[in-house]
Parts: sequence; structure tokens; C-alpha cells
Amino acid sequence: MALWFFVLLALGLLLLWLAQRGRAHSGLPQGRVVYTDTGGWGRLERPLFSRRFLLTGKPDYLVADGADVIPVEVKSGRAPAQPYPSHILQLAAYCLLVEECYGRRPPYGIIKYADRAFEVDYTSDLEDELLATLEDMRADLAAGDAPRSHDDPRRCRACGYQKWCDRRLM
Repeated sequence: MALWFFVLLALGLLLLWLAQRGRAHSGLPQGRVVYTDTGGWGRLERPLFSRRFLLTGKPDYLVADGADVIPVEVKSGRAPAQPYPSHILQLAAYCLLVEECYGRRPPYGIIKYADRAFEVDYTSDLEDELLATLEDMRADLAAGDAPRSHDDPRRCRACGYQKWCDRRLM
């Protein structure tokens, strides 16, 4: 009987260690996952929406870290030396949405590449850059001057806005 106790205890400790190792490898911070858009856990969550900024988005994860809610964006490719500016602005948009929807400004967000994760501070300078970029994008749209950023038909085919785009390649 005592042997079974030690076997079960060892198995429990092994499973706990494997879970912690998997969590560390995932790039997610400590805390409870409160939102996921990966589809791996069943139903996808509704997008976050800000009426104030007319912005919507679906981060891959939101993790509760104490009173903070931290957005996590997962990228499938290998990590660059530094996160790409477009990835940083995407994460900043999620930080802005978290603040609007949860009523508390996240101190940072995480961009998780296949082999590395970056913690990006959500500063007022980054927020200002995001808001200026959104303003520029809206001005381009209003002027009918929103150029495609690519000429790759495969990328166009996979675009979620193809249905409404008057400049689609297919």
C-alpha cells in the first residue's frame, strides 16, 4: 500500500513538472488564461471592441496576472532580433482594447514567436504611436488612398477582408 502511495506521488510530481515546463515553453505569463482565440480549446471568444476608438480585435490569449489582464499574440515564425514594428502595433491595439474592455491598463503585452517571446511595455509613447497610425489609416481610407501592402495572390486569398476589398487580386 505504501508503495502505491509513493508511485502516485511521484507520478503527480512528474505531471506537475511537465505542466510547468509546458507553460514556460508556451511563453504565457503566470496567471489564469481568461480568453483564447486559438480554437484549440473549443469555442472562440467574441472580439474585444472599443466604441471610443472604433477598434476591434481578437488577441490569441488574455492572461489574468493579479489585477492585470495581459494580451498575448502568438506568431508562428521564428523570432527576429527584435519584434517587427507591425507586430508591436498589433499588440498595442490589444493593450488599448484590454484597457477599454476591462477598465485597467495592462502594463505590458507579449509577442510569442515559435522560438522566443518578447515582453513589450505598453507605454504612453506606444499608445500615441498606435493612435497616430490609426488616424493615418482612417485618413487614407477616407481619401480612397489605401494601397495594398503586397502583390502576393496567396496572401490576398487568405485575407479576412477580401470580401469587402475593391482592390483584391482575385
